[in-house]
Amino acid sequence: MTTFERRQRILALLRQQPGLRVPEMAALLEVSEGTVRNDLNALAEARQLTRVRGGAVPADEAPYRSPAFAARARINETAKQNLARWAAALVEDGDSILLDASTTVYHIAVFLQDRRNLTVVTNGTEVGRRLAQNPSNSVILLGGVLRADSTSVSGPLSERCLRDFHVKTAFVSCTGFSLDGGLTEVDIAEAHLKSRMIGAADSVVALIDSSKFGRMDLTPFAQLRDISRIFTDNQLDRAWSDALKRTPVVLTICGENSVSSHGPDGEQAPHYRIGFANLSEQVPFAVEVRRGLERAAQEAGNIELILADNQLDGQVAVRVAESLIAERVDLAIEYQVDFQAGDVIMSRFREAGIPVVAVDIPMVGATFCGVDNYRAGNMAGLALGNWIRDHWAGGLDCLVVLEEPRTGPLPAARIRGQLDGLQSVVGQIPPEKMICLNSGNCSEISELRSVEVLNGLSGLHRLAFITFNDEAALGAIAAGRRLGRDADMVVVGQGAERLAREEMARPGSPLIGSTAYTPEKYGRKLIALALKILKGEPVAPAVYMDHVFVEQSQEYER
Repeated sequence: MTTFERRQRILALLRQQPGLRVPEMAALLEVSEGTVRNDLNALAEARQLTRVRGGAVPADEAPYRSPAFAARARINETAKQNLARWAAALVEDGDSILLDASTTVYHIAVFLQDRRNLTVVTNGTEVGRRLAQNPSNSVILLGGVLRADSTSVSGPLSERCLRDFHVKTAFVSCTGFSLDGGLTEVDIAEAHLKSRMIGAADSVVALIDSSKFGRMDLTPFAQLRDISRIFTDNQLDRAWSDALKRTPVVLTICGENSVSSHGPDGEQAPHYRIGFANLSEQVPFAVEVRRGLERAAQEAGNIELILADNQLDGQVAVRVAESLIAERVDLAIEYQVDFQAGDVIMSRFREAGIPVVAVDIPMVGATFCGVDNYRAGNMAGLALGNWIRDHWAGGLDCLVVLEEPRTGPLPAARIRGQLDGLQSVVGQIPPEKMICLNSGNCSEISELRSVEVLNGLSGLHRLAFITFNDEAALGAIAAGRRLGRDADMVVVGQGAERLAREEMARPGSPLIGSTAYTPEKYGRKLIALALKILKGEPVAPAVYMDHVFVEQSQEYER
């Protein structure tokens, strides 16, 4: 395809599946992720789409079909978006959720576009339309009387439908809220339906922007005791937040780059500010780690979480560390790739007296939490060796090692573990049969480097790949497919994240398996470790995740 044709194809794909992320588009178009990002940026500059985290949405897609709904949605829009973004972190793949027809809750749908296999029950036509665009979701639109503006249904039929449903979480909003009156609505039919929604859910999350506090509208539909958690914005008056902290409800106050949750014991429990500098918001594994951390911080109830993005760049990571110090955080969680920059970062934090937890990439002086590198690698190496023994009679023409030198000697142990596991099955591999490449910690660089190597190995057909992570593995496979060489390859990954599992499900995929790191489970371990450190309790120098090797034929248990 020409550049123009490829960009038109991108726009068509986004109209069909708005939840597509950059790596998925790259796989469908058989180009690198860097090419896709360049195309998305060019289309955004031409105002043909709008960039969002991890992908984009077409600019020519009208976000609302109803002008009246659009007008309501734009009232306090920034606050509503912040509430929705943080509340969306509570939703995981496969969840059953109930969403009301409010404009505030509608914004949650925007932040759920990369979730998969959701079961969504709603009375909102705008909400249902948005989430039904993802074909993996099951969207159930309640029956009933359609409002004149065509944005919601309500009435006795809708209420009867809800008797047959039970969901994990209901997300609702209101037109007014007070401590005594609870959540109120101006529309009687909407209020009755929302009371039924609350009864159909295990937990109820209310999204209430600060402008609605202190208002008492026509009909109450829920008392404070019916609500598990309230999300509001950081413009809320201090008197309201102090009053809510004395109730059983978890209060979450949301800003653009920070979130603070207060549990029922908020006044008694010490409140902490924790900074999290993420590896990159463009790496799916890191995004899953961040989401899990958000959920765990909210569950803890006494943590304000301040987020930043290290962008896979050591110099950026140093600047981010300095900004977290300026924010006066009590503890920093650092997920960054450059072990040399790590020395500078740790020096800054030591001078400020701030303890640090390092995720996956160790930093001298920080408590480590993450991968048991050698063990994780060894599991993959053994599986690769067994495959080569069973399919290639124990022989191979070349071993390609996709590593990441910036991470330093300890994460390099996952490569050492793979080599040891492989050679324990097939025997010593001579140096002349090994090629080591810098994967760049991302699929686009891995793809470019793998293309160069595959072009130089045109006469060889038994090519094994061990990789630093799934990003590197997927890049190598993309290179193989681009050159028509994927049948010559066998690959093992590290991470077993979603895109790797989807790749393994493809018939004939070269990816025979990947060691699972369960990024969605990092958050609880990180928060538990951080709280121990902040309380002055003894902690081990390293806390490891549990690992299992996921093969093509296995289902991955979250």
